[in-house]
Formats: sequence, C-alpha cells, structure tokens
Amino acid sequence: MSISPVLAGLATYPFVRLDEARARLRTAGVELLDFGTGEPREETPEFIRRALVDAVTPMSTYPSAAGLPELREAIASWISRRFGAVVDPGHVIPTLGSKEAIYGLANVLDGDFVAVPTPSYPVYERGALFAGKRVVELPLREENGWLPDLSGLDWDRCALLWLNYPNNPTGATAPLEFYEGAAELARRHDFVLASDEAYSEIYFGEPPASALQVADRTNVLAFNTLSKRSSMPGYRSGFVAGDPALIAALRRYRPNVGVAPQELIQRAAIAAWSDEAHVGEVRERYRAKRDAMLEALPLRNAGGDASFFLWFEGDDAFAERLLESGVIVAPGSFFGSPGYFRLALVPPLETCVRAASIIRVQSGVQAGPAA
Repeated sequence: MSISPVLAGLATYPFVRLDEARARLRTAGVELLDFGTGEPREETPEFIRRALVDAVTPMSTYPSAAGLPELREAIASWISRRFGAVVDPGHVIPTLGSKEAIYGLANVLDGDFVAVPTPSYPVYERGALFAGKRVVELPLREENGWLPDLSGLDWDRCALLWLNYPNNPTGATAPLEFYEGAAELARRHDFVLASDEAYSEIYFGEPPASALQVADRTNVLAFNTLSKRSSMPGYRSGFVAGDPALIAALRRYRPNVGVAPQELIQRAAIAAWSDEAHVGEVRERYRAKRDAMLEALPLRNAGGDASFFLWFEGDDAFAERLLESGVIVAPGSFFGSPGYFRLALVPPLETCVRAASIIRVQSGVQAGPAA
C-alpha cells in the first residue's frame, strides 16, 4: 500500500507533539497547567445552548451546502454592525468551523504557489501542499510590527496570499491601509487575498480592522468563526465572505466534500452572531487573565494587544523547562519562529496566577507576592 507523498513527507502536526507530552507527564504524576493549545475553555452562553436544543427536530435532513438564509443574513448584519461593511447575504457561506474552509481554499484556485506568513497557523501551509501548490514563506518580523513585506515576489504566479490578523501566534493587528495595499496587489496580479480573522473579537486596544472593509473586495475573502468570540469551539461554526465570484466558486466546490454545517448548529450560530453582550463579557475575562500574567511575569511580551495569546521571548529550551515543570506552552518553532513561545490564556484566572509563579522561577526570578 502506498500513501500520498505529501502526507508521508509531513512532519507530525506540531500540537500532536504536545498531546504526547501531556500523556507522558500525566503518567509521571505531574500536575498540568495547560496554556499550549488555543482552545477556549469558557462556558458557551446558555442562550446559545438553548437555541441548539430548540433546533432539534423529529426529522433530520441533509443540510444545504449554501447554509440557511437566516444565518447568512445574521452574519451579514454582524459584519455591517462590527465593521461598517455592506455584504450581501448571498456573498456569505456558513462553514464547518473556519479550519476546513481555510484548508480547502487552495483546491479551488489555479496558480503556482501559496504565500504563507511565518510564523503562522500550520493549516495554511498544509492545505496548500495537499492541493499541489508550492509554499512561499513571508517572514513576519517584530521590527515591522509582525506585518509581511509584500515586495519582491513574482505575484503573477501566486494563487493565494494568506493574512491572519489579529495574528496567531503574535497577537499583532493590521491597519486597514495594509489590507488596502494587499487587496490592490491581489487585483493587479489576479491572486486571492484570504484573511483569517478568527480572533477579531478578542482585543484589548482599538477594535481590529477586517479585509472586508477594503474599498474593492474583488479577489478578497475573509474567514471568521464563533469558536473564540462566543466560546463555541466544539460547535464548529464559522463563515467565509467576500468577492461574489469567489463565493460562487466555493458554492460549486463545497458540495463535493461534504462540509455543510448541521442545521441545529446553524440555528445556534444565528443566536450567537445576533448578540454582542456575551462577547464583551468573554473579552473582559481574557483581559483579566492577560493583565494578571503580564503584571506577574518578568518576560517581555513581543507581540500585540489582541487575541488570547501572549508571545514571549524565550527559546525552545525554556519552553521545554516549563513543560517539565507542568506548564505547557507552545514553542515558537511550532510556528516557524524559534526564539519565542506562545502562551494561550485559556485556563481559569487562578491557574494563570499559579502558572506565573512557576514561570518566574524557571526564568530565574524568585516568585513574589504578585505571582
């Protein structure tokens, strides 16, 4: 039996390595304080859960790949309220979370390569490779605000440029002027600008911009999800919106791969996108955890002021020391950026305070009362 050479050539998905370390440490009796994976652990609000229960009906039919009209309208209304951008509900597709839509996009597009920021979410690269595309890395550097330099590439051969702001893992944001420049480049060279905006609602300064705000959305798509803003990772509910021609292509592609969200999930999503009060509460809980960690730790936060990640200076050896002490973080090498590590603010506040004490000791600073 032979398997795909792309699959055979891939290194183990980085976070699988963390799973293996968790199992080893639990067997050894080590208490784990887990900041490694960016999976929200907040309760899904009760009104969203109720909407899901109310949507359970005696007869269950296959969901439409285009999504419920009511959900598309709710998403378009949210985009208008949040970003001031007018998007026709017909130019929105509900997705089974955003990961599957991100992974599959390269399959829909022609072109030689996919441009991927580094450090970044591993799925951009892996989706491109399985689609038979070459991957070109665009380094993100702290001195440039973690924005890529878009000069110097043969963009005429590009199929797809991925952007991700607020950025995972750095927490940096991108100004609207940057999106405008990238969108103009995409139109001029006829590639797709895809903006992964999963963390757009977790911010602690100015509300981040969206690629949907550009003056001309030709060749532009934006992806978002309820996993972070509404604490719904297990619901697998997101959307893609933007250029009508690209949305039409995705509508042709998606029925072939069976990724339509279940109707009861879509009904819960309508409730989630239609309410902002719970999002503000979620944001303030993350703010409290962020403030506690930043005040207690002697480490430099090298990232921005959005997402629920802290991006600290620290090499893989330091991340390994933390791991052996029971504090799980994601080394920067997981994202192609050694010399840093990512801490996901997903445990409860009291766990953040306890972990800060251990991290201080491992960094060579005696834990004090603030920890």
